[in-house]
Amino acid sequence: MSETDAARRRLALAQTSLLSALVAGTPVPEGFDRARIRVQSRALAAKRAGVVARVAPELPRILGDGYRPTFLAYAARHPMPAGGYRRDALCFAGHLLSTDTLAAPVRRRLDAWWRERSGPRKHTAHVFIRIGSALRSIAPQFFTNPR
Repeated sequence: MSETDAARRRLALAQTSLLSALVAGTPVPEGFDRARIRVQSRALAAKRAGVVARVAPELPRILGDGYRPTFLAYAARHPMPAGGYRRDALCFAGHLLSTDTLAAPVRRRLDAWWRERSGPRKHTAHVFIRIGSALRSIAPQFFTNPR
């Protein structure tokens, strides 16, 4: 392995460690200011909570004033999942439903919300694909690109 390859591997490891400290609560790597990393980590979690609230506005309505602190506690231990903010909202709701921390009315509303959004959507997408195919065969002039 060349010196360049070794340097790249060290850099990649340092970047991964830093990212993990920022978004997953792992220890801050040597050479970084722990206080600044904590501040930045909280800022990223707050931004994440805000975006999740925008893509799933029902969550703050269901959870009320407890939404933000509950989400921030969740975000401190759970990095954002692959699939974006909508998936993050579902994972957050699923996490809450797996605990015994919710009052019964809140649990029922959150469970209904989660079930409505977490089910398979392939059938719905398949229907729209078939409708689009049928329309293209009937009226192809509406589906051509004018460029």
